[in-house]
Amino acid sequence: MTQFERVHMPSFAGATEWLNSEPLGLAELEGRVVLVDFWTLTCINWLRTQPYVRAWSRAYRDDGLIVIGVHTPEFSFEHDIDLVRHAIQDRAIDYPVALDNDYAVWDAFANHYWPALYFIDREGIIRDQHFGEGRYEQSERSLQRLLGIERELVSVEGLGVEAAADWDHLRTPETYLGYWRSERFASPDAASFDERRVYELPERLLVNHWALAGEWTIGAENVEVDQPGGSIAYRFHARDAHLVLSRASREPIRFRVLLDGEPPGPSAGVDVDTDGTGLLRDGRLYQLVRQPDAIRERTLQITFLEPGAEAYAFTFG
Repeated sequence: MTQFERVHMPSFAGATEWLNSEPLGLAELEGRVVLVDFWTLTCINWLRTQPYVRAWSRAYRDDGLIVIGVHTPEFSFEHDIDLVRHAIQDRAIDYPVALDNDYAVWDAFANHYWPALYFIDREGIIRDQHFGEGRYEQSERSLQRLLGIERELVSVEGLGVEAAADWDHLRTPETYLGYWRSERFASPDAASFDERRVYELPERLLVNHWALAGEWTIGAENVEVDQPGGSIAYRFHARDAHLVLSRASREPIRFRVLLDGEPPGPSAGVDVDTDGTGLLRDGRLYQLVRQPDAIRERTLQITFLEPGAEAYAFTFG
C-alpha cells in the first residue's frame, strides 16, 4: 500500500445532492476511517458486492468507520434521483450517498470502475483500493487495520440478485445493446441506427449472440421497442441472466420470458413468475433467469406486450 501513502482523499464538493446525510466535507470526516464505494444502480457487479459493504458499515461504524456511497450513473436514466432513492431502499442502504450526476467526484478520484472501493485512514490518506468483485476477506482486514482492531470477520450471504455469481459455469460476457458498444448482433441484414425498423430472428442463434424481432429503434445507449410484441433473443451459458431495462412510456409494460421456447418454471429469475410473466415499472436491472441446476447453453427470449420498453445491457452470473 506504499503507493497510496501520499495520496489524500479528494473532496466531495462536486456532488449534486446527498441522500441519508447532510453534505459531508473533509472537515466532517476528519478523524474517521472512510470507505468510499462508487456504484451505479444497474451494475450487477456492484449489486453482488453490496451485501459486504452494507455489513461492514453496520459492523464497524461504532469503531469509527463511515461508508460513503458515490452514485455515478452509467446510463442516462440513472440520473433520476427517485430511482436512486428506490435503489437505496431496496438494498437497505443506511449510510450516506453522494449523487455524482456531473461525474465531478468520479473525476476527482480519477476513478474508472463500478464498483470501486477506496480505503482512507483517519488522516485522510488513501491506503488501499479495489475494483470489481471479490477480495472480500482482504478488504475487511484492511478496514480492521485502519481502525486499529482485530476480530472475526462478519458473516455475509448474498440473496436474490445479490448472490455471488456461479463463476464455474459463467461463459457469457456482459453485452450492451445500444450501438455505441453493441457486439454480436445476429438479426438478418445490418442494423439501422436511430430509426424504426422491423427485425427478424435468425434461423439459428449462436452462443453469446443476440437478435431482435418486431419493430425496434436501435439507439446509442439502448434498443427501444416501437410496437407491441417486439422480442429480444439471447443464446447464453450461465446460471443467471439479467437485463437492464427502463421505459419511455408512462405506464408499466408487461413482458413475457421464454427459455428454449417454454415458460422458465423453476428457472425463473426474481423478477419473473414461473409462467414467464413480468412487469417493467422502474428503470433498473431485472433478473430474468436463475437456473437451479444443470447449467447449460440456453436461449432466452423476452417479449414486450406494450411499446416503449428500453433495453440497455445483458449481464450474467
